Amino acid sequence: MQNILKLDVAGQPRGWITAQQAVSAYARGDVLYGVGAPLPPIMGGVQRLTGLRSRIDLQPIIALQGRIRSDFSLPLCNRTLFRRDDHRCLYCGQQFPRSELTRDHVLPTSRGGSDRWENVVAACRRCNWAKDNRTPEEAGMPLLAVPFRPNTWEWHFLAKERVLADQMDYLSQQFRALRAWAH
Repeated sequence: MQNILKLDVAGQPRGWITAQQAVSAYARGDVLYGVGAPLPPIMGGVQRLTGLRSRIDLQPIIALQGRIRSDFSLPLCNRTLFRRDDHRCLYCGQQFPRSELTRDHVLPTSRGGSDRWENVVAACRRCNWAKDNRTPEEAGMPLLAVPFRPNTWEWHFLAKERVLADQMDYLSQQFRALRAWAH
C-alpha cells in the first residue's frame, strides 16, 4: 500500500503516513484537504441497515488539522544521505549499492567534526579507508560535490524509496536547485 504525504495546515510537509493512518484521519474528520489524483478506494464493510458498503477515497497528499510547527528537524540517516549523494562516492565518483557505501565525516569527528548534513558524505569503503582520519585536502582526495543540508521538501523526497508523481510534483516545487536524484 502506498504511503501518503502528510502536510500541516500551512501546506508544509510533516512526514509520511500509511494508508491506514490516512483512512483513520479521514474517518475522524481531521483531513482539511487533499492534493493529487485519487488513489484506489479503500472499501469497508456493508452497513446492516442500508446495505451500502463504506468507501474512502484517499489522495496521495493530505493536510491535517493541528498547529503549525516550525521545529521539524531533518533526521540524518545513511539511507537519506546516500540518496542525497546519488549513491555515489563523493571521492572517486563511482556509484555503489547502499550496502557498499559508508558515511564519511569530511572533518573527522575525532578532530572536532560533527555528525550533521554539511559535514558528511557518501563514500565507498576503499575511499573512506584511504582518507582515514584526515580532511580531504590532507588526504589529497578532493570532494566532487559540496555536502549540503536538504530543505524539508527535499528531505521528504529522500526519505521515501517510492514517491508518486503527484507527491513528487508537490515536493519538487520547493527544491532549492535542480537535483540529479530528482529526475
